[in-house]
Amino acid sequence: MRIGELAEATGTTTKTLRFYEDSGLLPPPERTVSGYRDYDQDAIARLDFIRRGRATGLTLAQVREVLDIRDAGTAPCHHVKELLDIRLTALDQQIADLQALRTNVAHLRDDAAQANPSECQSKDVCRYL
Repeated sequence: MRIGELAEATGTTTKTLRFYEDSGLLPPPERTVSGYRDYDQDAIARLDFIRRGRATGLTLAQVREVLDIRDAGTAPCHHVKELLDIRLTALDQQIADLQALRTNVAHLRDDAAQANPSECQSKDVCRYL
């Protein structure tokens, strides 16, 4: 299938497909006699994997690592588990940071709710931020 057909079949753009090809995420396809890219069905599964990897928050470099392991003929399951462990740790930290931020914003909002505008000083802009 040509690049436009692959883009449509996978919900991506031709620009993204060219980028993935240039980045080594998508192997260069065969070319037709007239020079058009001619992707096979495996490209759809590979692009679906890239999409799923990105949806979990993996970087393109991490997705490429997994693809390289698979392309070398090895099952990447252990490497994927390590990447997901790293991702879970990062998500836990983000959640903790967001919870701390929420607590701080709630305290500021509570203070601002009891504000007396006559006590505001213009040099501070607003003491609640």
